[in-house]
This record gives sequence, structure tokens and C-alpha cells, in this order.
Amino acid sequence: MNFQSCSSSFTIFNFLCPCFLLLFLFATTASCSCTCDTTQTEPNDGSNSTQSIIHYKIISIASVLLAGALGVSLPLASKRIPALNPQNDIFFMIKAFAAGVILSTGFIHILPDAFESLNSPCLTAVKPVWGNFPFAALVAMLASIGTLMVDSFASGYYHRQHFNISKQVPAADEEKGDHGHGHSDDGHAGHIHVHTHATHGHAHGSANSSDALVTSELIRKRIISQVLEIGIVVHSVIIGISLGTANSIDTIKPLLVALSFHQFFEGMGLGGCISQAKFESRSTAIMATFFSLTTPIGIAIGMGISSVYKENSPTSLIVEGVFNSASAGILIYMALVDLLAADFMSPKLQNNLKLQLGANISLLLGAGCMSLLAKWA
Repeated sequence: MNFQSCSSSFTIFNFLCPCFLLLFLFATTASCSCTCDTTQTEPNDGSNSTQSIIHYKIISIASVLLAGALGVSLPLASKRIPALNPQNDIFFMIKAFAAGVILSTGFIHILPDAFESLNSPCLTAVKPVWGNFPFAALVAMLASIGTLMVDSFASGYYHRQHFNISKQVPAADEEKGDHGHGHSDDGHAGHIHVHTHATHGHAHGSANSSDALVTSELIRKRIISQVLEIGIVVHSVIIGISLGTANSIDTIKPLLVALSFHQFFEGMGLGGCISQAKFESRSTAIMATFFSLTTPIGIAIGMGISSVYKENSPTSLIVEGVFNSASAGILIYMALVDLLAADFMSPKLQNNLKLQLGANISLLLGAGCMSLLAKWA
């Protein structure tokens, strides 16, 4: 199978992310005329002057951009940093820590925000149906199932495509037929064939079976990295807009710290997946750049619409709640199934008690540190 064509095929996922962004912006800007008075406006004293707020938002853009770019780039620089090589034991523990951060982000940070948005009095007073059913949990569940389906169908499609190609035997090989040794040259199709001689016999397994296994694993890792980036990017846009529209420095400061920490370790997890997927240089650069820029762009967009954006309008609450729920479902699935289960059940970890304990401790530390940040942001 041609890996370059496979790599270019997967980049279609990157085009879905701007669609999410455009849909969210359209919905929020279109709903600006609807307001709710259940929340109080932040006092605009000297410390919350417009100039100070803009200053902190610009610092946030630079900090989040740097943290995200550094996090996603470190695993990609494994050739120069041997400790970050995907085959290194330290990489397993770093990836487990990053997976813990992603898992905590889904459970502790995003999903509660989704419930808060979809159960807000500003929404339920106008549309009571949203308060009569746990739509946030429903959307998160559907997003997890949808991610599983995409994961499964994409893997199946490329597996079938590869194996169909590998089973094709050149006509020249078919014409060779039997060479008088009790076997034919159809071993190219991946079968095991036996040489039978007068006094002995021995079997040869085609190398295509091991090549197919490597191809299957590589395809799987490419799907994981692409789907994981979609889940991260959807949430990054929303949280970036939330920071960009904030009107209080007391709100911006904790968000700045949480986002910087979150982007760095989320980037580490994503960068590790990209590194293991062995994309070509162009695809790797596009994915890393897209991840690094998404949240800063969201902050900049939030700054641009902050004067007209009404976060408590029903449409904004619905869109934000649904997108947060979907993002939480995707991240929880990816963290548990594709990041943690894949590594924690691997023979390398199962056969090394010291590495297994280190990975479990790293996982708990990552989830604990990110959960602790929920106290402030």
C-alpha cells in the first residue's frame, strides 16, 4: 500500500475542524440579540480597565501559542532528544501523563461546562425541554459511539484496501506455475508454502505477513492521531472564544494558566501519536501547526466579537453545550481506548513491572494535576 496516498487521504479530517469553527461562530454571532439577566456584569474598575484586559488577552495568545507549539514539537524532535523517542520507556510515562491530562479535561473541565450550558436558566426558561433531559450526557455518549464508528470504519477500509492489493499476483508469477519442487510462486499473496524434496521438507513464510502487520499498525496510529486532533481542536476553539470574550482579569488569569498547562501536555500526547504514525513531513507540519494555532485563533476571535457576543443567549448556550459535550465524548474515548488501552495492554508494558508502575503513576499524576486546576478554571 502506498503510505503517501494513505497519509494524504487522512488529511481530510483537518478540513472538518474549520467547519466546526464556522458553525460555532455563525450561531454565536447570530444570537447576539437574545440576552439573559441571570448573570451579573463584571465590575469594570481600574484593575479591569479595557486596556488591561486586552493586555492580558494578548499575553494569553502568546502563552498558549508557545505552550501548544512546544508541547506538540517535543515528541516530533525525538531524533534529537532520544528520551522522547516513541520506543523509549520515558516516552511511555510522558504519554501516560498526557493521556491523564486529556482524560481529566474531558471529565472534569469540558463535560461539567456542557451540563452547565444546557441546564442554564437562561436556556431552560425559554426552552424548557433542555432542562427535562440530560442532553449533555446524550451528546457525549453519541460522540463516543461516533468516534468508535469512525475509528472502526476507517481502519476497516484501509485494511481491506491494503489486503486486496497485497493479494493481487502479477501475471508473470502465475505463469511460472510449478517448478517441480512441490510448490508454486504464489507466495507473494502472503501464503505459507512448503518445499518437498526427496529426503526432507521445510516451510517458508512470506515476509508479506509481517509487512501487513506493520502496515495495519501504522494505519491504526494515523487514524488515532487524526481523530484525536479533531476532538482537541473542537474544544480548543470553544475555550479560546470563552477566554477572548471574558471581561474580567480575575477570569482571564486562571484560564491562562489552565490553558497553557493543558495545551502543553495535550500537545505532548498528540505529538506522540503523530510521531508514532510516521506521517510525511508536510502532513506532520500541518497537523502540528493547526493544533498550535487553534486556541490562539479562538482567543483572537473572542476578542473581536466580545462587544456583541452574549454568552447567555439560548442559541449560544445550545451550541456551546453541544460542542462541549461532543468534544468531551471524543476526548474521553480517545484517552481511554486509543491512548491508554493501546499502551497499557501492550506486551512491552505488560512484561516490564517497573515500566508498568511508572506509567500508572504518571497517569494518576496527569489526571490529578489537570483536575486540580478545575478549582481555579
